[in-house]
Amino acid sequence: MASVAEQLAANFDIGAFAKATDLKKRIWFTLGALIVYRIGTYIPLPGVNPAVMAELLQRSGGGILGMFNMFSGGALGRMTLFALNIMPYITASIIVQMMAAAIPSLEALRKEGESGRKTLNQYTRYLTVVIALFQSYGISVGLEGVHGTMGAAVSNPGWFFRLSTTIMLVGGTMFLTWLGEQITDRGIGNGSSLIIMSGIIANMPQALISLLELGRTGALSTVFIIFFLVLAVGVIAFIVFMERAQRRVVVRYPKRQVGNRMFGGDSTHMPLKVNTSGVIPPIFASSILLIPATITGFSQGGSSWLARIAAMLGHGQPLYMVIYAAMIVFFTFFYTAVVFNPEETADNLKKYGGFIPGIRPGSATAQYFDYVLTRITVVGALYLVVVCLLPEILISYYAMPFYFGGTSLIIIVSVTMDTVTQIQSHLLAHQYEGLIRKARIKGRGR
Repeated sequence: MASVAEQLAANFDIGAFAKATDLKKRIWFTLGALIVYRIGTYIPLPGVNPAVMAELLQRSGGGILGMFNMFSGGALGRMTLFALNIMPYITASIIVQMMAAAIPSLEALRKEGESGRKTLNQYTRYLTVVIALFQSYGISVGLEGVHGTMGAAVSNPGWFFRLSTTIMLVGGTMFLTWLGEQITDRGIGNGSSLIIMSGIIANMPQALISLLELGRTGALSTVFIIFFLVLAVGVIAFIVFMERAQRRVVVRYPKRQVGNRMFGGDSTHMPLKVNTSGVIPPIFASSILLIPATITGFSQGGSSWLARIAAMLGHGQPLYMVIYAAMIVFFTFFYTAVVFNPEETADNLKKYGGFIPGIRPGSATAQYFDYVLTRITVVGALYLVVVCLLPEILISYYAMPFYFGGTSLIIIVSVTMDTVTQIQSHLLAHQYEGLIRKARIKGRGR
């Protein structure tokens, strides 16, 4: 028999959207917040020459600056108020998650429920300020040493420039952190993810124009461009399939008698995602591998040994590909182990009387979860390697725009799927409330 949610989904019509006033308010709030964010990416920092910054990005050959510029929606390349974007908050969140898995006191906070979650969120904000301070001060000092064909990047270097730049960049990051939390609470979807996705999508038209320009000048053939667009659609479909893929572990609950009634005896399933780690492994791997190229770009060539390392770890180089794939696999297993604890999951099942058919509760169940999760994580790691290496080859050998990378595609697809799911949940909740209201009216009429 179909569930209530499935029955509501089958009877869904577009008219329900027009009646869902709360959902429309949430969507309008989300769009308004994202517009505010995009406006902030065009407010320049005083005293910085954006033309020199653009030359620096081009000279670095992409590097970690190119990746962060992609995540910030071009704000770093223009050196604007939101140049750091929300990345310090994302980094702080990952660090706090890892520490919560390793430090018993933080792990106890995580298990306390809503109050513990609020305390961990507060720790995350404090750590965000610390990370943003280090990054913004490093950017201000680094900019003072940057010179291009159009002159120096900073017109009046000194402590006043460093202080003002640090304050504005940290303030911009904390404002985006607050804005992301507001989108999460009062809008649709995860606010932080939506901010990053909107930055990537904002530069997609320019990336598409650059691609077509390569075809117009003859650098790429028309056949190859069509092949690339078809390939991009195929990769997106593959990402959707893999992000939805899961291993469903059957869980049963025994029957129990309360008075003269029997309760329980239900059978459900626990979904284990094939890609539990999400997009974190490619981001970590890219950030670490692109550091030599970034330092070389800042130092206008740098030392000879650093330049050689940067050349070997450049886009499309065999060593870069091998290390990139290995680091993606490592971080996939590492982050999966952080976010999913087999022992804790097995204890929770045992506490509520649940069990896996044929598996003893307790340590045997934990071992079974570890067995299943290890094998599906192998598939998830290979999926991330394929999706991330294929665009790298196109970017390096055919000068494709950086925004068509595997990391950006995974972010766009994952966030879009999550947002659509939340919109459907709101619509189903609205229809369910309408059915309850009608049932109450009919009951009173009788």
